Amino acid sequence: MHSGTLYLQRLRQLLQMEYDSEKEEFRVQSEKMGIKRKIHRGICWYPVEAGRSYYNSLNQLVVEIVKKKHDEEDEDDIEHLFEYGKPVQFFTFNAPYISDNIKNKSDIKYFPISSMVSFVDGDKMVVTLPSSQALIDLQNTTNLGVQLYFDETSYKTMFHALDDVINAKNNRLADLRDIVAGQLKPEKRTFTPMQFPWLNKTQEQAVNEVLWAKDVAVVHGPPGTGKTTTLVEAIYETLHRETQVLVCAQSNMAVDWISEKLVDHGVPVLRIGNPSRVNDKMLSFTYERKFESHPDYPELWSIRKTIRQIRENRKRGDNVHQKIARLRDRAAEIEMVINAQLFDEARVVACTLVGSANKLLVRHKFSTLFIDEAAQALEPACWIATRRASRIILAGDHQQLPPTIKCYEAMKQGLGKTLMERIVENQPEAVTLLQVQYRMNDAIMKFSSDWFYHGQVESDESVKHRSVLDWEYPIQWIDGQEMLQQVNEELKEEERLDIDFTEQFIGENHGRINKAEAELVLTTLRNYIDKIGQKRFLDERLDVGIISPYKVQTQHLRQQIRRREEFKPYRQVISVNTVDGFQGQERDIILISLVRSNENGQIGFLSDLRRMNVAMTRARMKLIIFGDKTTLQHHAFYRQLIRYVEQVTKG
Repeated sequence: MHSGTLYLQRLRQLLQMEYDSEKEEFRVQSEKMGIKRKIHRGICWYPVEAGRSYYNSLNQLVVEIVKKKHDEEDEDDIEHLFEYGKPVQFFTFNAPYISDNIKNKSDIKYFPISSMVSFVDGDKMVVTLPSSQALIDLQNTTNLGVQLYFDETSYKTMFHALDDVINAKNNRLADLRDIVAGQLKPEKRTFTPMQFPWLNKTQEQAVNEVLWAKDVAVVHGPPGTGKTTTLVEAIYETLHRETQVLVCAQSNMAVDWISEKLVDHGVPVLRIGNPSRVNDKMLSFTYERKFESHPDYPELWSIRKTIRQIRENRKRGDNVHQKIARLRDRAAEIEMVINAQLFDEARVVACTLVGSANKLLVRHKFSTLFIDEAAQALEPACWIATRRASRIILAGDHQQLPPTIKCYEAMKQGLGKTLMERIVENQPEAVTLLQVQYRMNDAIMKFSSDWFYHGQVESDESVKHRSVLDWEYPIQWIDGQEMLQQVNEELKEEERLDIDFTEQFIGENHGRINKAEAELVLTTLRNYIDKIGQKRFLDERLDVGIISPYKVQTQHLRQQIRRREEFKPYRQVISVNTVDGFQGQERDIILISLVRSNENGQIGFLSDLRRMNVAMTRARMKLIIFGDKTTLQHHAFYRQLIRYVEQVTKG
């Protein structure tokens, strides 16, 4: 068998392992996990109310689901995982109070209906329903809840895509497969390089490499190097040569980000699927909104309404089939006209990788596919969109956040290796590294550059020495145990403080917390703001990010900031989130709480260094890391990082 096909066969087996693992996790979750734990994991809303219902522009019956505040829960700091395209399951709950575990299966009754999230904004979501009976059932139910359902469709789409790639012969998909596998060399066009005075040399080179590539190109963008700027320029220039391109990313948020930048550049974008960042600007270029705004839509809506009324009002024996058939034909005709016009007007079609399998795109082929944040996407997901294109351009950074994989064994055996990494490994000549960063003080950037990018990333002069306060160290490490020891050495024995900086384990899924370290983070932040001065801090609109790899720690920190009066003037400029929540963002001041502190030197998933790279490189001017040196220095990366910070702070 062809070696390019062999690795894909193996990849399919690993995806099957991930599928089986996630399906089993969902089964256990449904049978044993109580509502309270589901709420805290962001996969459940309870109680909810079924509100207004209507038919959307795609002729789907939808209902608004509104989350109600539960007396027992303080849910303001819980990040939910509901987003467009995710399947959900409704349930009714009959027990007197919600708990962590299901004690009696008869307390929960699940509705046998398939529904999907169409739109989410704050405490309200819009969900598609299969029938009007399903709507009646929901509206007549008390103690209603909704939870995420196992996403069978995404897996089926990925399996189908892999099968297409494995079976491809003597066609463009087979060529791309063999190039990715290293069996064929990628080809280039030859023409004089274009000049872009507003870009730096490596950005300019990357855009030219994209234009020259006949098969594949990779724009490798370390933190702060202007990867999005470069990608937008590459898309813009490609559109001078091609009528239309497909732009994809793994997440809705990443698709929104690149789409918004393209719209700002004056490029007509057609967004398939609803945006996760809800504002009028984002909504205005979605397929659904454009469809509703088309001059022929009122006629289509009227025909659909007439069909529904005929069905609802027909009496036994009425022969309405011919009339409905004629109306349907006319509706289909109008729909085709609107659809064709929307696609003709668009220069960029944008969607998630899984969304590229949408029936709206069935007959569409593209000369070029751009995949943004390609290092965060599973390889099978990339092949879904690649089937629609003649060449692929990937942008991202495989030294930052990896794809999310739940099955440890599948990850260990290679499911986490992305299409981008495979191309970087097999076709290094197709890769351009962006080498000038415009975000961080040089001292914050240098360790990341040396460890992850072979020292090739340099700071632009405009940011090299940027700082909040003159003559301060831009990077700092604070060890709670070490600080406590120093304080106690200066106190009399009876005055010495007894603070335990040991981590606590409070539940499954890495539920680790370090309350003493959290307190130290908040005290340090408060003191630093005082040092800057409240007036200057607010006048200059300095912003702060507090990051922890552990979700429970972020929830605790967020709760403390919300409750403490001293932080009230600054709440709007302080963000607290996990590393994943800060991907693609930056702040003037970043504080990182590493949490881990134990006698065994166990650091768990802190050993995924790519996450630490993301956390550290969010800071523009000041980076403060909180961590137990004794625990962390068992790992070579942290040992070297601690040494680096010590060298910087010693001058």
